[in-house]
Amino acid sequence: MAEKQRTRTGQAKKATTPRASPRRGPEHVARAACQSLERLIDHPSEGVSAVRRSADGWCVVVDVLEVERIPDTTSLLASYEVQLDEDGELLEYSRVRRYRRGAADE
Repeated sequence: MAEKQRTRTGQAKKATTPRASPRRGPEHVARAACQSLERLIDHPSEGVSAVRRSADGWCVVVDVLEVERIPDTTSLLASYEVQLDEDGELLEYSRVRRYRRGAADE
């Protein structure tokens, strides 16, 4: 049976039972992808350039600073495709692109 709790106004209200955690959203999986990738490759992430649902979870494209140079516009960055399951756990990753910070897409 559901327990009842009293509110400030003195009215009784049903205690809610905890629900199963909701599915993870894009913000959560993007953050999880960055953190997992940083731990594995030991390079800082610069940001996320794509998040999309896949059949069995999520695919996140994380941009990473691989070689820091002076001036900053000559630093080398890379884009990694990170596959996560529904809970945001890392399944696999691969580097899909490497580029100079100042270079425009072709």
